[in-house]
Amino acid sequence: MTPEILLAADRKSAEVTDWAARVGWVVGLLLFVALVYWLMREGWKWRGTLQGDLPELPTAPPAPGAARLTMTGRYHGSTTAGQWLDRIVAHGLGTRSRVELTLTDAGLDVVRPGASDFFVPVGALREAVLGKGIAGKVLTEGGLLVVTWEHGGRLIDSGFRSDHAAEHGAWVDAINSMINKSETEGAR
Repeated sequence: MTPEILLAADRKSAEVTDWAARVGWVVGLLLFVALVYWLMREGWKWRGTLQGDLPELPTAPPAPGAARLTMTGRYHGSTTAGQWLDRIVAHGLGTRSRVELTLTDAGLDVVRPGASDFFVPVGALREAVLGKGIAGKVLTEGGLLVVTWEHGGRLIDSGFRSDHAAEHGAWVDAINSMINKSETEGAR
C-alpha cells in the first residue's frame, strides 16, 4: 500500500451533531432555571406571610405642612433595624423603586412610583444615619441614607439613595434634629 492510501484510510468524517441530545440538555437547563425562579418566588411569598403581623402602612395626612427637604432617588428596601440582610417584604416594603422623599413637620412622606407609598410620622422616627448597605445592596461608605422608624412595635431601617449623594448629610441632620425636638417637647 502506498502512503497516500494509508492516509486516506485514516481519515474520518466529522461527527454529526447529535441534535436530540443538545435539545435535551437545553430543555433540562431551562427547566432547572424555571424551578430555581419558582422556589425564589415562593420564598419571597413565604417571607411576606411570616411578616403578615405588620400593620398597614400609614398614609400622608391631607395637610402635612410645608416641605423642609425634598429628594429624588432610589428606595433600596427596608429591613429589621440593625440587621441589614433581614429584608421586610410585607406591604411592598421589599420592592426596590424610584422614590420621592419629602420631609415636613408631620413626618417623612415616601412616594414610590410603581410601588406602595407610605408615610412615617415624626413620632415614629427614631434615627437617621449614613450607611453603606441595606437589604443586599452595598454602596460606598455614606452612600445610603438609612432612616430608622417604628411601626407596629417593630423597628425598621429603610434605605434611600439620592440622585445627588451630597444631600444625605443635610437629611441626616434635619431628621435627627426633628427627633430631638419631638423628644424634648414630649418630655415637657
